[in-house]
Amino acid sequence: MKTFEELGVNEEIRKAIDELGFVHPMPVQEEVIPYLLGNKNDVIALAQTGTGKTAAYGLPLLQKVDPYNKTTQAVILSPTRELCLQIADDLKDFAKYIPGLHIEPVYGGASIMTQIQALKHGSQVIVATPGRLIDLMNRGVAKLDHVNNVVLDEADEMLNMGFTESINTILAGVPKDRNTLLFSATMSKEIEKIAKTYLQDYKEIVVGSRNEGAENVNHVYYMVHAKDKYLALKRLVDYYPRIFAIIFCRTKIETQEIADKLIKDGYNAEALHGDLSQQQRDLTMQKFRNHLTQLLVATDVAARGLDVDDLTHVINFGMPDDIENYTHRSGRTGRAGKKGTSISIIHSRERSRIREVEKVIGKEFVDGTLPSPQEICAKQLLKVMDDIEKVDVDEEQIAPFLEEIDKHFEFVDKEVLIQKIVSMTFGRFLDYYANAPELEKPTGKRNDRETPTRVRGDHGGRGERTARRPRSAESGYKRLFINIGKEDGFYPGEVMQFVNKYVQGRQEIGHIDLMGKMSFIEVPEKDANRVMTALTGINYKGREVRCNDADEGGHGRESRGGRSYRGGSRDESRDKGRRPATNTRYERKPRREAVQEPNAGDWRQFFKPNEVKFKGDEPDFSEEGWARRKR
Repeated sequence: MKTFEELGVNEEIRKAIDELGFVHPMPVQEEVIPYLLGNKNDVIALAQTGTGKTAAYGLPLLQKVDPYNKTTQAVILSPTRELCLQIADDLKDFAKYIPGLHIEPVYGGASIMTQIQALKHGSQVIVATPGRLIDLMNRGVAKLDHVNNVVLDEADEMLNMGFTESINTILAGVPKDRNTLLFSATMSKEIEKIAKTYLQDYKEIVVGSRNEGAENVNHVYYMVHAKDKYLALKRLVDYYPRIFAIIFCRTKIETQEIADKLIKDGYNAEALHGDLSQQQRDLTMQKFRNHLTQLLVATDVAARGLDVDDLTHVINFGMPDDIENYTHRSGRTGRAGKKGTSISIIHSRERSRIREVEKVIGKEFVDGTLPSPQEICAKQLLKVMDDIEKVDVDEEQIAPFLEEIDKHFEFVDKEVLIQKIVSMTFGRFLDYYANAPELEKPTGKRNDRETPTRVRGDHGGRGERTARRPRSAESGYKRLFINIGKEDGFYPGEVMQFVNKYVQGRQEIGHIDLMGKMSFIEVPEKDANRVMTALTGINYKGREVRCNDADEGGHGRESRGGRSYRGGSRDESRDKGRRPATNTRYERKPRREAVQEPNAGDWRQFFKPNEVKFKGDEPDFSEEGWARRKR
């Protein structure tokens, strides 16, 4: 095995990487570093995230920079601001003992004026997202006339995100006699097209195989009914007590919902998606890197810059649309020689995606069986006993309290005391799994197939639909309707905060159903009137809140394919206020001309404009109102 000195890395950089714990170069570094130390050596390197590619291009790039020349000599492009910052931090660590060398990250979401000032002082290396770099080029601040090295890191992801035109603009603005280094996890037709256009006599360096998943990653899928996916996620998380994982979701809404559910159920989880501010995203990622957060629920784009070496699992809460995204996801575990597991929780309609991924990565998925409640409880109990055994006791610190403790437990048997300690730390799992529902595995037969719930914004959706009729409230609870939903930013965690803010005392809340423009919550029957009174009339993000009994009036309905469902029959539905009790015929407007109101399925869409005068949210069926209508 070669050393970094044998690869040609100079003394200043070797001193810095020695302090970082770099002992021997990784395979991609052995291949790439000597070649890049030469001139006019264009490279396409196919390597997974976590294989050491930042050092592979970063070390020779820094070594070739002249620190006494303040002009920009190298540009590194990355798809996201998080990855941009990560690369810049790594390069600064590598260049610790090179005086006068300045590395500046420039990206959207931060003050452009601060970045302009930094570039005016001189930065030999710019690490940038494409959009912000073009902005700085147009302002005449980012001057790339002397650039001799351009790196496209995670080029496949940049193309997937629609940066092709931006990349073309940037590459057209740098000297032609440069080195161009293109790093990618997969080789697509778009990558090959850019290589043929902008690279000259390039060398292709492949670590592993083309389009291959990480070698140390096991791929497992669990097939469940769509309605059981979250319950399956909980079981898998409980089965691995030491899990440290990223849970990938397809949309920002789903990401926030899953994170909120996990937090509500007592898990150490946080969400990471594009709707968070840059400060929130930085804080969330920092907490995850420092293991202060155990489960990070994220979208593909938001997690791009997250570089964590000791990730035990990647969990796909459904398969991604793009197979390359699966490759990027799974490549985040099994790094630095460690083993990792990529888990996919799917329903029957996603099984074909598993077969497609197998063909691309050249690896077979294991068809997993969800652990039983008994297996999960056994695992959790072992963890509790292990934690108790490993507790460090500071005898001096607790000595003043021991006498009082001894008196308190003087007549408690040792075995009983142990049972109480274990129950206190382990009781949550015993309570939950004592009556946990059985999760059946779909057989794949035609009558066992299902159509997952669709929400506005999903591919193929035509408005908001629900997969089943409204559920009945649990015994002893009352189901309440609220006229705000997910499109208003109303998520489970937000619901809890909202109710507790306006309802006096700590309010107990049962099941929560969220839809695009409305929500249903269950509260104890004795508290229902108090909650409705407290919430009605409150202003939430510019909307006046209405909270009603879901089983009364016209508010507790859910739209399903253009029909309305309540607890009673269609005749009862008609009698409860959808239309006035009269023989007068009403002309229904075509749906595309219907009056658009905040709530899906609102009865007002079936009347002509001006046909009924409204008082707030209710129609005016008074004598004057009817007289006006007849005129």
